[in-house]
Amino acid sequence: MTATTPETARRAPGSRLPLGGTLGAQPLGLLLALPYVLFLAAVMAWPLIQAVWISFHDYFFTAPAAVVDHPFVGLDNYLSAVTDPQVRQSFANIAVFLVINVPLTAVLSLVLASALNRVVRFASVFRVAYYIPYVTASVSLIGVWMLLFSSGGLINTILGPLAPDPSWLVNSSLAMPSIALYVTWKQLGFYILLYLAALQGIPRELYESASMDGAGVIQRFRHVTVPGVRSVTALVLILAIITGANLFTEPYLLTNGGGPDGASSTPVLLIYQKGIQQTNPDVASAIGVLLVIGIGVLSAVAARTGRES
Repeated sequence: MTATTPETARRAPGSRLPLGGTLGAQPLGLLLALPYVLFLAAVMAWPLIQAVWISFHDYFFTAPAAVVDHPFVGLDNYLSAVTDPQVRQSFANIAVFLVINVPLTAVLSLVLASALNRVVRFASVFRVAYYIPYVTASVSLIGVWMLLFSSGGLINTILGPLAPDPSWLVNSSLAMPSIALYVTWKQLGFYILLYLAALQGIPRELYESASMDGAGVIQRFRHVTVPGVRSVTALVLILAIITGANLFTEPYLLTNGGGPDGASSTPVLLIYQKGIQQTNPDVASAIGVLLVIGIGVLSAVAARTGRES
């Protein structure tokens, strides 16, 4: 006679599967997460599906009760997007932004988090000071930044004859790098907190062993700290890419909508301009789909790089 085990009992004909077998190991967790899943589906998944559909059709805004045809146009909207010089320039601009912002964010946040992790006195004060710009309204911070980097601002006054002409935010070569520095400074506090949480999980014994082996501060940072926060580094890279690729508020306010001459324009800003201001939602949707694909590819590369670094 064959012994009956819990596994064979679960697979026996007519036997009932336990709740954990159908809903996973943590059915209560799935139940609690269901409202947020529905929220994401309503505000993210469904609009994305709609955008993909619109990008393949001749779509235009109509009155709410109007019923009109939206014929299928294939890749015409995508061809219009990729052949538009403004669209190509906006993607080039965001590439410049990401090249500056993403590495700078990862390096500075890790270095500052490591320094703050060693601070004993006034540690909370320093952490709050770094986090304040992140939670402060962008409009107020942008006003301060414009005053600092205007033609007669504090930065140019300090630099004197070394100040650029034209000034930072109206200079086609410096507008996007200036925005990248601003965004790095504003969001640094959030990434510092991520790294601080990760640093708490690195055993102190590893640092003590490295010190006993003669490792200096830089060597301990390189061989203990960096590998210990590798997973968080991948997360920081992905979040920085997603946030940077969706840049809108900063160029809209700092450079008056992507100036000078489109030097700080971004794909999301063009989506707004073409979809809302110029009433071309089909082309704007095509730009959005291309942006989502680009973000997905870069995020996958960043995740792989973070795991292998």
